[in-house]
Amino acid sequence: MARSTLFSAKLYGIVDLGYAAPENLVRVTGEMIAGGIDVIQLRAKGHERDDIEAWARDILPVCRDGGVPFFINDFPEIAAEVGTDGVHVGQDDAPMDDVRRIVGDAMLVGRSTHSVEQAARAASDPRTDCIGFGPLFSTPTKPTYVPIGTEEIQTVHAAHPDLPIFCIGGIKKENLPDVVAAGAKRAVIVSGILQAPDIAAYVRESKSILA
Repeated sequence: MARSTLFSAKLYGIVDLGYAAPENLVRVTGEMIAGGIDVIQLRAKGHERDDIEAWARDILPVCRDGGVPFFINDFPEIAAEVGTDGVHVGQDDAPMDDVRRIVGDAMLVGRSTHSVEQAARAASDPRTDCIGFGPLFSTPTKPTYVPIGTEEIQTVHAAHPDLPIFCIGGIKKENLPDVVAAGAKRAVIVSGILQAPDIAAYVRESKSILA
């Protein structure tokens, strides 16, 4: 899948096992796609590798049918075995040489960044297809990370106009207008989507703010 797919993406959703039970993953994914989500990632911190692979195999055909790129968090080996569209790795995870050796050149690779400097390092490698920039706000998903705020959103976008940048961390529909006003073009929402009584409606409303 081409990086150009990510340039047109606005809203990135994460199916996080911290908020979604295993038996609900396929349903939640389908509801996110029905609402118009642009990218989906499976994140399963602390779970067994075999379980993550099985969940990925369940979710992949739902994303394929919906025409939505599907990423795996943290595990390039699972991404390669399952045949996902992408893998997302953290700042302290494997270097790009190792990731690309596992997934090849065609798969999309995203990298988490937590400062303008880290974003610059990630962007300097042409094999990085997108970055997450945050956490902007405090979030239970990343309790040990200090929020970086919104002040540098415009700076990082101006420095890397050719790299899809997804702002992340504590973003919900309620504060999304402020994130957009600060210069964000794309956003990741996790708990807001997964805890919404109507997931598809929440996604639609969030996308309309990003548009």
